[in-house]
Amino acid sequence: MREITSEEAIKLYDCIRELSEYHNTKSVNFKGIYPLKPFEKTLESFEEALRNKESYIAVTETENQIIGFCKADINGENGKLDYLVVKEEFRGKGYGKELMDWAMLMFARNNVRHIEVKVIDGNPTIRFYEKYGFEMKSLVLGIER
Repeated sequence: MREITSEEAIKLYDCIRELSEYHNTKSVNFKGIYPLKPFEKTLESFEEALRNKESYIAVTETENQIIGFCKADINGENGKLDYLVVKEEFRGKGYGKELMDWAMLMFARNNVRHIEVKVIDGNPTIRFYEKYGFEMKSLVLGIER
């Protein structure tokens, strides 16, 4: 596992694409609407956040292929686990835990006291986050037209 630079954000394209496909199959109410914006725009925002030191991104790799990543956003005492992705064929092997442990360490090092993570309705990974102490704080309703 390693942190990436802003110039490497484009290498996350396949993971972002696979995450959108996953959301389209798991989401209870919004199947078929992901991504909400083009992948390229998402990756451009990653580049900018990394350059501005607003975010940190760690990747896990095998044979020089990125198989997962985690994006931690930090703003003073507030943190956001913005992305945690492991490609499907590599799930269940501890890579998600490794990335999550890294994110929690980044939050601790930066004295983050409030951390949020958003999970789509229907995603079974909510139990994974609960193991780290996350609790349901709100339910966000939305509509797509």
